[in-house]
Amino acid sequence: MKVSIIIPCYNEEEVISLAYQRIYKVMERISYQYEIVLVNDGSKDNTYNILKEISSKNDTVKVINLSRNFGHQPAVTAGIELCSGDIAIIMDADMQDPPELIPDMIDVYLKEEANVVYAVRESRKGESFFKKVTAKLFYRFLNSVSEIKLPLDTGDFRLIDRSVIEEFKKLKEKKTYIRGLITWVGYKQVPFYYKRDQRLAGETKYPLSKMLKFASNGIMSFTKKPLEIAIGLGTLNIIVGIILSVYVFISHFSNSITTVPGWASLMIVVIFFSGIQLLSLGFIGIYLGRVFDEVKDRPDYIISEKINF
Repeated sequence: MKVSIIIPCYNEEEVISLAYQRIYKVMERISYQYEIVLVNDGSKDNTYNILKEISSKNDTVKVINLSRNFGHQPAVTAGIELCSGDIAIIMDADMQDPPELIPDMIDVYLKEEANVVYAVRESRKGESFFKKVTAKLFYRFLNSVSEIKLPLDTGDFRLIDRSVIEEFKKLKEKKTYIRGLITWVGYKQVPFYYKRDQRLAGETKYPLSKMLKFASNGIMSFTKKPLEIAIGLGTLNIIVGIILSVYVFISHFSNSITTVPGWASLMIVVIFFSGIQLLSLGFIGIYLGRVFDEVKDRPDYIISEKINF
């Protein structure tokens, strides 16, 4: 059996050498063939030069250099599509997902005869209270509205076998949410519980703005609930409108209205209905934008160079 370790890299000059050393030590202790696939996602620091130096000393290290920064998910996609292992393990370069767990994940994969072993975070060291709480709430919200049940408290750290890899390669949608797509593919998937470490060095590549965009991508990829909410709000508008119309009609003929209606009540109604209409149009616009991206059919990434392939 051959094992592929897939690591997307973006401005990881402070950690990538240490990450490689830890992974190398782990893989040299196990009896399987292996390759380490390092994907440089348009890094602006010295990451790519370090990757080239590492690959020049070890031909089991393969480097994919993307033409620019396409994002974490396209970088992982490139690694999955070009890896040659019978199984692939996806992990980040910051070593929050300890490579020392790789043998244990392989043992679970073999023992359970599974196709996917997804890592579930029991704890998250070195992360703010805000990050922990929002992440926990997001995964539970996504699971509640998703058309498929997604594992809670998981990231991209997981083991997938060749059957899942081949099915993943057939999927052509853009703006992929990989952890969701792997769940969608199906087959036998089992959890692996672990304690997540803090970063070796550097800063997170997912600030709040990127996290919000990533969360939005996950929601739009696996549920049409926002459109259903828009329909519900529209229905509510109609009901409220009918009730108000009946009230005005009865009041007019019964002469129960003794004062001229003021602008305040009118403005409240206008603002309320306008807000719901704009919200609904926003939902529709987001989904229409995703259709536009699919129709353009641009590749998720462009490779400028491959080393040791």
